[in-house]
Amino acid sequence: MNRPSVIRRFLPTVLLALAGAAASGVLAPHEKSAVLDHLAGFPDSHAFAHYMRPAVLSAMCFIPAMIALYYSLVRALDRYLIRQFLTSFALCFGGLYGVWGILDLTENISEFQKSADPWGLVGRYYLITFAPVFVQMAPFGLLLALLHSLGKLSKAQEVVSMIQTGRGIARLILPLAVIGLFASLACLGFNYQWAPWAQEYKDTLIDEADSGASNKAENVPFFHKKSGRFWLVGVFPYNYNMGEPLRNIVIRTSNEEHMPKWRLEAREAHWNRDSGEWTFHGVKITHLDETISSDGPLLPRYENPDGPVVFKDWPETPWRLIKPGLEAEHLGIPDLYSWILSNQNTEWINKERFLTQWHYRWAQPAICLAIVLLAAPLGISFSRRGAGGGVVLAIFLSAGMMFSSTVFLSLGESNKISPIWAAWGTNLCAFLIAIILIQRRLVGRPIFQTLKKLLPN
Repeated sequence: MNRPSVIRRFLPTVLLALAGAAASGVLAPHEKSAVLDHLAGFPDSHAFAHYMRPAVLSAMCFIPAMIALYYSLVRALDRYLIRQFLTSFALCFGGLYGVWGILDLTENISEFQKSADPWGLVGRYYLITFAPVFVQMAPFGLLLALLHSLGKLSKAQEVVSMIQTGRGIARLILPLAVIGLFASLACLGFNYQWAPWAQEYKDTLIDEADSGASNKAENVPFFHKKSGRFWLVGVFPYNYNMGEPLRNIVIRTSNEEHMPKWRLEAREAHWNRDSGEWTFHGVKITHLDETISSDGPLLPRYENPDGPVVFKDWPETPWRLIKPGLEAEHLGIPDLYSWILSNQNTEWINKERFLTQWHYRWAQPAICLAIVLLAAPLGISFSRRGAGGGVVLAIFLSAGMMFSSTVFLSLGESNKISPIWAAWGTNLCAFLIAIILIQRRLVGRPIFQTLKKLLPN
């Protein structure tokens, strides 16, 4: 191979690697800062899992370069298959994303128009939602792309030609499976943190446009067992790290005999990250263990300080207050792992939902590879009529796979089945069926025709 051809082959890899390095240089420091803010608010979080977030984000930036490198190293026929597959995937995923975008915009356009900057809000909204939408739609895009590209090759008799040149069915499926593996890695990267986070934050953007304020939660309860303090936070702002205070605070303390001592009501509260101090404004304190009488029934003693009230050495942080109320569906792998570790000895909390979601974060991306392996042997045909029956069967099996995954997830969250089986059961079944289908293709046995014979007339 001469030098100009080598340069042409590997030039896309170099350019994509440089683009990935530039994106990593911009995104990784920002993510590192977000990790430090998170650990300051959640000191009991699993630090290593969160410190991995910048590394995972950087690795995702290089996935396009890795695909280009694989494309450059394989043979001409493999590159031809990959081009056909990726072209179809771009068209299919783009079409699916466009349809979703139109439907979503139609549903939320009235809320967008209420914002002071509607175009900026729309841009932020659809940029943020790309991660969860990609995770949800990538399997369907891969399925449609695989059936379209293989169907086109089959009708043109190119599949037969490739086999006649000595390439077996396995060599035809291999480059397609590698692309499915890269798609799974991309989904796993998004699932690590950003897809679950975006699923929650997009709702916050809609609320912000609708009401002018974005809250992470309302009426958040928290009990600090060691000190006997019970918190009720009326409004917890989403962007607390930007300096917004907690509002409408009620704190009630009790003694060792679990009898009430005092009650604090405050208009807002600020937490100092450096000193760990809590500063309350608009305070009213009710001393429940002290009573006064003015020739009548005993009444609690009230106190209305003129200025702010400061408490030092309280272990509660704002993010620890809200942690028990977080939804498992909106937590990434580090947060789910931290939650499971901190609550593993707590009996009254339903841990199955969080365990199921943690396993599901790892299992869901594997659907991309499973669908490719499942649909590839069904999309291959040796006749010009195409693989009509195989296409129908592939769509049916993939739809059943998606439905089964949803059902299993619900059963796992309700503690009907084991969280591991709830997350991985569908994938294991899909891989088993894929192995059987590929094996039948390898030995030249019919697939759809055999199934048709088994069905009643």
